[in-house]
Amino acid sequence: MNDVPPHPNPNPQPHPRLTPGTVVRDELRDRIGEVMGAEGPYLHLRPLGGGREWDAEPGRVRPATAAERLSAAVAAANAVSRGERA
Repeated sequence: MNDVPPHPNPNPQPHPRLTPGTVVRDELRDRIGEVMGAEGPYLHLRPLGGGREWDAEPGRVRPATAAERLSAAVAAANAVSRGERA
């Protein structure tokens, strides 16, 4: 049995406005990040409060909603206040 959930869009296409600086939601990893750039078929994303970048498939990334951006920014600020990030 395959434990990987099916992708909701069998033919994912990259969003045309995913440029560096865009805050996006990685649907595959359920994470919010900022587009740092692209190399080959992948986008490089970084958490809003800083941290380790990860690669994401452009077809599985979409611009984050205002609520998602706010939630991620608050989580990053809370991490800084707890001393978890510089």
